Amino acid sequence: MLLLSVRLFLVRGRPNRAPVRELRPFEAGLYGALGSRLVSLWPAVGVNKAVLDRIIRVDHAGEYGANRIYAGQMAILSRTAAGPVIQHMWNQEKAHLEKFEELMVEHRVRPTILMPFWYLSGFALGAGTALLGKQAAMACTVAIEESIAEHYNGQIRTLMEEDPEKYQYLLQVIKKFRDEELEHHDTGLEHNAELAPAYSVLKNIIQIGCKAAIFLSERL
Repeated sequence: MLLLSVRLFLVRGRPNRAPVRELRPFEAGLYGALGSRLVSLWPAVGVNKAVLDRIIRVDHAGEYGANRIYAGQMAILSRTAAGPVIQHMWNQEKAHLEKFEELMVEHRVRPTILMPFWYLSGFALGAGTALLGKQAAMACTVAIEESIAEHYNGQIRTLMEEDPEKYQYLLQVIKKFRDEELEHHDTGLEHNAELAPAYSVLKNIIQIGCKAAIFLSERL
């Protein structure tokens, strides 16, 4: 019996504990005064794994899709006056995607099975709107970022209702990204998104697609 217990211990390992590692610059900024200390603050014990998985999976898919949209826009507009503006927003989206990729690994969350579709459709949407001109590309940005910000606000409400202390770190991440998405939204408006041909129609169509993508990525 003792031998069996030892074998089980070796196979299963020690009880799961959040890894202790040095914070990256992004995380150090979130933790503020904690700086780059070696800490292990999240996840807290007793988190709702189903909620955690759903949030990380859909947010990873959303940031992946956003990266593909900006990649498509830059393929068309990189050498125009809009290029640096789009590149700046894309750089922030890359940081968002990197963070959710890390969270997926840390919490063993599988990605949505729709990743290949988002790879193609995201780029097509970005390039397609860019071909209509800078204003249409900015209209796409406004539509997408407004939808994502609303989605993040919904997640913030969900986590606050669950337990704000247990999800403190994830709440900080989502709030930071939400604020940056709103900055992108405002940037699009500042660059004449509303002057795009059939702006309202284009915006509504893109947002319907975005909501469908969110719905599917949470579940598949």
